[in-house]
Amino acid sequence: MTSYWCEQAIVGETVEHAVRIEESGGVIAAVVPEREPRDGDTVLSGLVLPGFANGHSHAFHRALRGRTHADGGTFWTWRDEMYRVAGRLDPDSYFELATAVFAEMVLAGYTVVGEFHYLHRRPDGFAYETATAMEDAVVAAAERAGIRLTLLDALYLAGGIGKELESSQSRFSDGSVADWVARRDAVQFGPLSRGGAAIHSVRAVHPHLFAAIRDASKSLPLHAHVSEQLAENEDSLAAYGATPTALLAAADVLGPGFTAVHGTHLTDDDIQLLGGSGTTVCFCPTTERDLADGIGRASALRQAGAALSLGSDQNAVIDPFEEIRGLEMDDRLASGRRGRFTPAQLLTAATAGGYSSLGWNGGRLEIGAVCDLVEIEMTTPRTAGAAVDQAWLAATSADVNTVVVGGVVRVRDGRHVLGDVGALLGEAIGRLNA
Repeated sequence: MTSYWCEQAIVGETVEHAVRIEESGGVIAAVVPEREPRDGDTVLSGLVLPGFANGHSHAFHRALRGRTHADGGTFWTWRDEMYRVAGRLDPDSYFELATAVFAEMVLAGYTVVGEFHYLHRRPDGFAYETATAMEDAVVAAAERAGIRLTLLDALYLAGGIGKELESSQSRFSDGSVADWVARRDAVQFGPLSRGGAAIHSVRAVHPHLFAAIRDASKSLPLHAHVSEQLAENEDSLAAYGATPTALLAAADVLGPGFTAVHGTHLTDDDIQLLGGSGTTVCFCPTTERDLADGIGRASALRQAGAALSLGSDQNAVIDPFEEIRGLEMDDRLASGRRGRFTPAQLLTAATAGGYSSLGWNGGRLEIGAVCDLVEIEMTTPRTAGAAVDQAWLAATSADVNTVVVGGVVRVRDGRHVLGDVGALLGEAIGRLNA
């Protein structure tokens, strides 16, 4: 058993002072008032928050950071560059890159990640000798970096609605739902990792397969890209006479076990379908603005009954506080009104909302939740003087001092236990782009 004495902590929606958190087997066993730390306690003198959940990540996209801005372009021109990087990865280089990216996430305060994974095969489209080689690399990288992982194993069968796969997409496809399930279910997980499932998008999977995917994934969190692009909606309406959300609803996919990623271009009917079913919608504000995708209707979704979570997606930015601010500030820009969410609602989206979406009992400082903690310093130039119950609207990842995952300290004094994460990233990306 380990224990953490917190000078200040967010328990429920309340700022509590002088709190002792006891951990046993990686789970919170007690949260009790304690005036002074005891011998053996790890003292956390900043503000302690539940660990942040990165609900949607493509780790390998991190290799494009700082490389796609010079000539403008669109989502689709960016995608060509992404395919180039995807074509150069093998299990060894992906393990190296993903380890560094996941370590950067932990350093920023993320304690669980949903890795939306579709690099299944060799670049030429043939299976590796070990069919799960790429998945094994991602799992091993997360375990090494010390972050919880839900591997959202994505089905990808088409190159667009009514289109065959392009050569650059061939490594994404297992060829059929049955072969996808067989490979997905063969992946072995460690103590910090577990499996999930994903429909890449209505562009990559025909709607007539949705029910089979649903039935093959009932015990797993199921995610999908939904209405990320206007062109996706237009193509879906032209081909099927329905939006992606309506197609998912018709196959009985929506519900508390399903997460729609992005949801940037939803109709009023879409919002009611998602909200009425209790579906989670995962917003990725830093990516949605970086790729000029648009601003989703987050507050309308919340009012309709949808749960919200947050993700870093292409990892052009890895900072949970930036995603939190993006959720609120983008909605302000679209509506012309402030206070679209309360600070507590924003924190829930960044913590418990993501944990639930990824199939973990966490994101809360309470008995029975996994012991994942983040301590932020309240005396930095960014946080000094900020109201404690709104600190996550002032802080950045640079203010993270300590990160605990499963009761184990992964970041201490702002430094990851693996050492210089910047050097790890530089080496991995440098070799990939050499």
